[in-house]
Amino acid sequence: MTVELNHIIIPARDRLASARFLAGILGLSAGPPLGPFIPLRVGNGVTLDYADATDFHSHHCAFLVGEEEFDAAFARIRSESIPFYADPHHTRRGEINHHNGGRGLYFEDPDGHNMELLTRAT
Repeated sequence: MTVELNHIIIPARDRLASARFLAGILGLSAGPPLGPFIPLRVGNGVTLDYADATDFHSHHCAFLVGEEEFDAAFARIRSESIPFYADPHHTRRGEINHHNGGRGLYFEDPDGHNMELLTRAT
């Protein structure tokens, strides 16, 4: 068997709100609750399991998406006036990047986790 990522736990002040926020951007569905988690399943079967927490550090999650999915997510980000950046350090606000001939951007979720969308793998 090969090694595959199955799930990652993402701490949040409000697990349901945070899972719904990211699900809304990505055009996915969150939940239903599974024990203490609100899972958000992405296309390759990995789940982001949101868990309530009060003391945590920022995580970084990168999502490889197709061109159409990028366009749709980018439109949702702009329609909600969510700040976005071309770089992970958030110095190039309102810009996207074109790494490896694709497009990419970074934005924060409600808990300060640094989320990335990219159309070409690095």
